[in-house]
Amino acid sequence: MAETPDLKSVAGTWQHMVDSNQELLLRKSGHDLAWWVERARAAGVRNDAELRRWMSEEHGISGYARFAVAWELFGYPDFMLHDADELMDGQYQQHPQLRPIADAVLAWASETEGVHIQLRKGYVSLHAPRRKFAQVTRTNNTTVDVALRLDAPAAGRLEAVKVREGDFFDRRVRLQSLDGVDDELLGYLAQALEQNS
Repeated sequence: MAETPDLKSVAGTWQHMVDSNQELLLRKSGHDLAWWVERARAAGVRNDAELRRWMSEEHGISGYARFAVAWELFGYPDFMLHDADELMDGQYQQHPQLRPIADAVLAWASETEGVHIQLRKGYVSLHAPRRKFAQVTRTNNTTVDVALRLDAPAAGRLEAVKVREGDFFDRRVRLQSLDGVDDELLGYLAQALEQNS
């Protein structure tokens, strides 16, 4: 098994997402972030719900493009203000025995071409060139789950998961020890990567 990756060097920063959302806003509307922030303030927008209504109903702008304005007006989410190591440390601070399991999955991700690692406050996303294909989450005191966007029958360790409509991560592998990060799991990850690339 590979060494624990240096998350600061392999995990994407949130600045990329911020920049992408601002570029999307400019493409969709023809106006940059500063223009939208000035107009929202002049319109008396006071909170995210008002901004959502104002941008979508009056201007036809929603989704990620709207997030750019919301973050600038009302503050960035907490997870965007921390680096990868801080986020990972926070996830496993109370459960250090589970950290090597997650680190082993991330070691595979950091060495696999086409995989982009993105950390959030409570989980780690693995992204293929086209979209997210896996999520690594400390589920409880004894388990790390690897949820997969994978078109494969549930069998053996690959479990079917009941999800809400529109959620495609309906397969998972539960890991309770480092031994679980084996060829079988890595095969599922590689298959999910291929299907979502």
